[in-house]
Amino acid sequence: MPVEYEIDKTLGIKGPQDVAKMGIDKYNSECRKIVMSYASEWETIVGSLGRWIDFQNDYKSFYPWFMESIWWVFKELFVKGLVYRSVKVMPYTTACNTPLSNFESGQNYKEVVDPAVIVSFPLVGEEDTQLLAWTTTPWTLPSNLSLCVNSNLKYVKVKDHASGKVFILMESRLTALYKKEDQYTVLTELKGSSLKGKRYRPLFPYFVHMELKGAFQVLVDDYVNEESGTGIVHQAPYFGEDDYRVCLAAGIISRDQDMICPVDASGHFTAPVMDFIGQYVKDADKNIIKWLKEANRLASSSTVKHSYPFCWRSETPLIYKAVPSWFVRVEQMSNDLLNPFMLEVVIFGI
Repeated sequence: MPVEYEIDKTLGIKGPQDVAKMGIDKYNSECRKIVMSYASEWETIVGSLGRWIDFQNDYKSFYPWFMESIWWVFKELFVKGLVYRSVKVMPYTTACNTPLSNFESGQNYKEVVDPAVIVSFPLVGEEDTQLLAWTTTPWTLPSNLSLCVNSNLKYVKVKDHASGKVFILMESRLTALYKKEDQYTVLTELKGSSLKGKRYRPLFPYFVHMELKGAFQVLVDDYVNEESGTGIVHQAPYFGEDDYRVCLAAGIISRDQDMICPVDASGHFTAPVMDFIGQYVKDADKNIIKWLKEANRLASSSTVKHSYPFCWRSETPLIYKAVPSWFVRVEQMSNDLLNPFMLEVVIFGI
């Protein structure tokens, strides 16, 4: 369990404003007391387990000499050209304006009711045929850059009897849209792989320039499953870990480009999403659904009750959001790191 989690719980810290009220000096002093309290307990427990550690010459992460050592290591990595800046999609608290670790995001799940929409994406050159994607986060739709299917699963092209429209979705997920079989007619069965590369008409106009990089096409990946939705996943790469990974592999985005992330640190829409600018993303859901309906792109709208992560400090819902971060370049040495002999050299200094 991260020490900062226990520190903030103990001190009743829910955000930067609470630290400011307490005073940084007092906050730091209380943090040191808590760390040292845990250090004493840790020494007792480890000793009782019969594990030998030289506690007289250990280190605490708040020791200045330890921090200086980390800075020195980082500087050496930077000088060697092994440090670069990119982004990572992480659980993010808009109340505290900060990302959380996976451990922290797993501390506070709540049962909530969220909107669940099925959105249509007309195929380019086949305007009468529309792909159907499902999402419980309508606020990510303005940042859509691709759709994703499972290449090994079966999809169907169906004619909707009520609207006369032709839809494509996963065969096993027809129940996501239809209650009865007499509401549609299956026109064609097709493998997910046959959808790869098909282009569709963008939902919103904000990022149409990304079409030059291959956006607004169907990609394939095994993370798409038969458990929920329509079997076609809408992807906003800077608001989802799998979305980012798949779009990066397809070349739709690159590590060094400007982020397609029109949401500020407090969770409000920014330019170029002018239709919803200034709106908090969760509040914007209802307005985005209204926009989809008026644009004739809403195939279905309902709600779903599910378990959702909340910030343990502020008790507000988390979002997944790309955060600029520093990374150490290891791709070029991955083979060496996986070589048993090289690991022996690194570990034992041979």
